[in-house]
Amino acid sequence: MSRLQPYLVCLLLCITGTSFSQQLSLFSQYRENQTIINPAAVGSSYLGYGQNLTFGASFRSQWQGFENAPQTANLRGDFLFTEGSPVSIMGGGYLLSDQTGPTGFTGAYGRTGGVLSDDPYYGGLSIGLSFGMVQYRVNGSEIHLRQDGDILSGNDLNKLYPDVGVGVFGYKMLDGGAFDGDYVYGGISVPQVIGLDLSFEDGDGEINTVRVQHIYGMVGYYKFFKNGGFLEPSIWLKSAPQAPVNIDFNLRYQMAQNFWIGAGGATSKAMHVELGVLLGENLGFDNTIRIGYGYDYSFSSFGPYVGGSHEINISYALER
Repeated sequence: MSRLQPYLVCLLLCITGTSFSQQLSLFSQYRENQTIINPAAVGSSYLGYGQNLTFGASFRSQWQGFENAPQTANLRGDFLFTEGSPVSIMGGGYLLSDQTGPTGFTGAYGRTGGVLSDDPYYGGLSIGLSFGMVQYRVNGSEIHLRQDGDILSGNDLNKLYPDVGVGVFGYKMLDGGAFDGDYVYGGISVPQVIGLDLSFEDGDGEINTVRVQHIYGMVGYYKFFKNGGFLEPSIWLKSAPQAPVNIDFNLRYQMAQNFWIGAGGATSKAMHVELGVLLGENLGFDNTIRIGYGYDYSFSSFGPYVGGSHEINISYALER
């Protein structure tokens, strides 16, 4: 039996009453997943590199050293139509999958919105909407319980529910002095507006999973240098009912040409580091490939030790 299994069993036994869940994994490289966190966001490909079409994928593995640990993956695509004055249309979508032992969900989303601006290169205010369908599941056949006849025993349960997210985002290019040509940005979003109470029922009983709304806020700043690099400090705020507000601080340095590093920490007593390479722009191409790696480690004294988290992100961006 793995060290994690007793904790999973306790968690799943609690599900026979009521449990609480969130929609999104806490990404280390959250700027690369900015349009998932906020459907109104103008993504980092456009603000940092001037590219308005992006395809990407992320994979995050948590609780290293334990079996059945949480794993999250996504595929995404985003587009900003930059010549749509006075409203520049945004579009895209993503697939999101999250699995922790025998419980998990899979969702498919579309995304639409618009940037109110005469020229989105210099800034604007955007409003966005995400919409999709999510499958929630409990694979009871993978759970070994001491009590025979439990509702979870041998039952694979799943349900489909619609999901909607909304967001507001603003950004502006600064003009004059030491800040000339830099960007500031910020936004607020609720990726799961519908706070559903999910009930799985059979002849023996009922399992309730309560999904509560999470509010996310993000602010950041791009300081560009003459050599083509930039420095980006950013803050990600996460709030949920009956839970303390979590604040994540991060600083990323994009070196000239093809390499970046980053580091940060959170009020939840976690720290993270990241590094990555940029391929294409240094060779004179309009299209670029970004490959990033992130690592999280928690210093929290609450609960059992659960190891670090690894995250891989790959994106392909171009100007169209």
